[in-house]
Amino acid sequence: MASNSSWSEDNFTCPICLDVFNSPVTTPCGHNFCRTCITTCWDGHVLLKCPLCKEIFQTRPNLQVNTLISGMVDQFRRSVRVTEQPCVEPAEVPCDVCTGTQLKAVKSCLVCFISYCQTHLEPHQRVAVLKRHRLVEPIDRLEDRMCKKHDRHLELFCQTEQVCVCQFCTEGDHRSHPVVPLKEEYEVKRAQLGKIETEVPQMIQERKLKIKEIKDTVELSNKDADREIADGGQVLTALMNCMEKCRDEFNQTVKEKLKSTEKQAEDLIKELEQEIEDLTNRISEVKQLSQTEDHLHFLQTFRSLKSPPPTRDWTTVEVRPPSYVGTLRRSLDQLEETLNMEMKNLPVLKSTLKKCKCLIRLTHHNTHQLFRWKVHPHSSR
Repeated sequence: MASNSSWSEDNFTCPICLDVFNSPVTTPCGHNFCRTCITTCWDGHVLLKCPLCKEIFQTRPNLQVNTLISGMVDQFRRSVRVTEQPCVEPAEVPCDVCTGTQLKAVKSCLVCFISYCQTHLEPHQRVAVLKRHRLVEPIDRLEDRMCKKHDRHLELFCQTEQVCVCQFCTEGDHRSHPVVPLKEEYEVKRAQLGKIETEVPQMIQERKLKIKEIKDTVELSNKDADREIADGGQVLTALMNCMEKCRDEFNQTVKEKLKSTEKQAEDLIKELEQEIEDLTNRISEVKQLSQTEDHLHFLQTFRSLKSPPPTRDWTTVEVRPPSYVGTLRRSLDQLEETLNMEMKNLPVLKSTLKKCKCLIRLTHHNTHQLFRWKVHPHSSR
């Protein structure tokens, strides 16, 4: 197709959106429009007519893309120098009509389901039929506002299934369900949000107070624990010192008894050894005297041998092992007395000290039974 330098943008401008054609279609009356523009213009209207010549169509025309005009538009776009304009920021909504570099949208139309920059919004501010369209702040993904099943606006709300529906949905799956306009349900839900906005901060405050209460309890518990550890450590240290003292005294008593027995045995052994030595000497003297033949000397010496050296009757002498009965019992009695005093001074440790006391009593009993068995080993039979 040859290019024509006399072509201008006006030759390829849609009368509705006033921008270069996008998928141009031709009506039976011969006028050209963007497919989206003419389809949106006819949606929701029973009477279908051309926006330019006002010709009325009895049935909705089956519009096909005009390939000739579409090709000319493509060639025109390639021949026209596009002025560099700033790109849309990632967080902004782009204009759906802009070709080439898209500008930032300033409004979205809930009737056309198109977002417009300031330039392409102009027809909605000038054309009477477009002025009635509802404009809102730019919204991304306007296609989500169309019913996927019927390709119609989601303008109603089903209170049974809590979903947005179109008019056709109320004649089908939602026929028996109560439905209300989106605005009415919006007011209800907004009131609920207001209630939530009031209640949630209060709930947050309550939970913050509960956190503080728990932290205070933990802090108090730490202080109580430190105090208990200090007091309990003092008492238990005193108890351990008492136990060590009782142990040392018990060991000392046992050792002293053993030492006394050893001393007695040592003295007796010395006495016996002395008697053995005396008797050994007497045997030697007797033997020596028996070998002499001097009658006078024999008779004079025999007189001194007549009387034996003094000795003890050892048949009744014995060394008895020391008795330890009552030694451990007295130590345990002393320990129990110390425990009783500590229990009076520190009631909070009564349970722990009672366990120690029970253990001492059990040891008492077992010790008594053990000594009883040692003295009378066959008494339990």
